[in-house]
Amino acid sequence: MSSINQDSVRQALSTVKYPGFSRDIVSFGLLRDVAVNGSDVDVQLVLSTNDTDIAKKIHAEATAALQAMGGVGRASVKIDVQAPATTTGGVGPAKIEGVKHVIAVASGKGGVGKSTVAANLALSLAQSGAKTGLCDCDIYGPSIALMFGGTNERPTADDDNRIIPIERHGVSLMSMGFLLDDGSPAVLRGPMVTRYTQQFLRQVAWGNLDYLILDLPPGTGDIQLTIVQTVALSGAIIVTTPQEVALIDARKAISMFAKTNVPVLGIVENMSFFVCPGDGKRYDIFGTGGGSREAAKLQVPLLGEVPIEPLVREAGDTGRPVVAAHPGSAAAGVFKGIAEKISVTLN
Repeated sequence: MSSINQDSVRQALSTVKYPGFSRDIVSFGLLRDVAVNGSDVDVQLVLSTNDTDIAKKIHAEATAALQAMGGVGRASVKIDVQAPATTTGGVGPAKIEGVKHVIAVASGKGGVGKSTVAANLALSLAQSGAKTGLCDCDIYGPSIALMFGGTNERPTADDDNRIIPIERHGVSLMSMGFLLDDGSPAVLRGPMVTRYTQQFLRQVAWGNLDYLILDLPPGTGDIQLTIVQTVALSGAIIVTTPQEVALIDARKAISMFAKTNVPVLGIVENMSFFVCPGDGKRYDIFGTGGGSREAAKLQVPLLGEVPIEPLVREAGDTGRPVVAAHPGSAAAGVFKGIAEKISVTLN
């Protein structure tokens, strides 16, 4: 008797990764139907993309995975390619109504200060006179509410049942941190996370913005895939630290955006160095030059090297990003410089 069944087919297909991501096509929900007739297997997949290379790659790898099972006679993989949500008359991911530029701030791993960069970038842009919003897309580990001192606030709704963002320091904010009680975890399965992400992007009354900064979760998972497939991004900023272990994961994030045709605006090297207040000596605690070398290798700009300053951590913990709390600090100066470069690049 053949050991081939729907479960074994699903298991075989779970070895096929979505190009540019660490998640497989089954966990992403791309598998629509499996039919097993003796030794013959028919698989139906559904994709939302305008990149024909992605469909070709998945088709080839899915077919190979089925044929490698052993005992398979005929392996048929059919892919229903659907165009992502589009603007009227347009092709590709849709713009967010009223928003001129959407910028994703991403990292390949956690702990590199991505949210700190996103918060201070948004605030720097707002201080320059630009209308700016910041959306915390890290549903499981939101931190923007804390960094802007709004953990006790709850969003309200307008007459059209859209969420009214929280305002802090001239920045419009939305985060799961505004919806959860202190210490409460976001216990959600993948489809619900995708739904919340879409609500934060599409059902918030952002108004007319020059910039909407998206603070993405670390890695290359389903939230990132949802965003790059459905939102027209002006570009992405990659945050890393100088050491090789962080750069390895930063390359994965850069590769993800390259495969989904999102331009990388540049690299920010956070925790770049520490200057001792006593003698003014510089210490390269996490190594030196990693960000600049990676930027040169990938032919993207190095947007800034943010020093290690206790003020940055203290400001974030007390709800006033360092650009607002200590505008004359070295780190604040770097963040303002990054904002200027982004503004020049996009306008």
